[in-house]
Amino acid sequence: MQKISLVFRVVGTHGGEVTVRHRLLAVLVAALWGGNFLAIHVGLEHFPPLFLAGLRMLVLAVPTLLFVPRPQVPLKWLVGYGIGFGTIQFVFLFVAMDVGMPTGLASLVLQASAPFTVLLGALFLRERLSPRQAVGIALAMLGLAAIAVSRAQAAAVLPVLLTLCGALGWAFGNLCSRLAAPPKPMQLTLWMCVVPPIPLFAASLFSEGPTAGLTSLRAAFSVDGLPGFAALLYLSVFATVIGSGIWTWLMRRYPAGVVAPYSLLVPVVGIALAAVVLGERPTVTELVSAVVIVGGVLLGTPRPARTAPTEVVGTERAALSS
Repeated sequence: MQKISLVFRVVGTHGGEVTVRHRLLAVLVAALWGGNFLAIHVGLEHFPPLFLAGLRMLVLAVPTLLFVPRPQVPLKWLVGYGIGFGTIQFVFLFVAMDVGMPTGLASLVLQASAPFTVLLGALFLRERLSPRQAVGIALAMLGLAAIAVSRAQAAAVLPVLLTLCGALGWAFGNLCSRLAAPPKPMQLTLWMCVVPPIPLFAASLFSEGPTAGLTSLRAAFSVDGLPGFAALLYLSVFATVIGSGIWTWLMRRYPAGVVAPYSLLVPVVGIALAAVVLGERPTVTELVSAVVIVGGVLLGTPRPARTAPTEVVGTERAALSS
């Protein structure tokens, strides 16, 4: 019983300890989201960007409305989560990649959501930021700034700026999902997908035209369109339902400053996949910046406290039922 209590120990809103099991879950999310960028790259070869973003959410929104009970959370946090995470993030990210943002680099720059989330958590939720975390966040931001300067010299700064706007949307969604405090996080993740389709399809209709999306959708059901269909499936199920569901659960359980830095591990997967599959070769500046950013997340993540095991029967039961 003592060992079980230790593994499932619950940390308060100002705690810093993360169990090994929960660290591994955070790393799994990073791997799923790293593959997300390769799937977006493939999807954009078959669909217009805003239509693809809307379609991704619609695939989940329809069965959610039919079969999933609405989460018992305030409507404003549900809508805020859907607007920040599901709408703003993907509008800017998909457009950025469509206008030239490299796949691997996109996976790196979007992780500005982590320092953005920590800073928003400190500002609006009054979560305490330790000096060690502050140094880690500063290093991550320094690495991102170096990439922006490097890209500006190559006259390709617009995709970087668009991606940073997507990261800010993600951070806003993180805070809303945490404030929602859903009793069943997966319900919140699924219902978040109900919010984006209307604004995304409206934006697609306005900027991409009424026929481009439907033409690409018909082509997706042909043999040549199978990669695009597979990419859509990955984006909807693996990146959104599984990845975001685990992420929402972790954000509910720990302070934003503890969970958010793990998202900076996503570029390790994203850059590696882009290099192996797409043949992308980052510049020396980008590689050094990536090391600085990942170093920032490792420094900014609180270390588990070295404490003796204690018997906490009540928290054990709460953790097992969450």
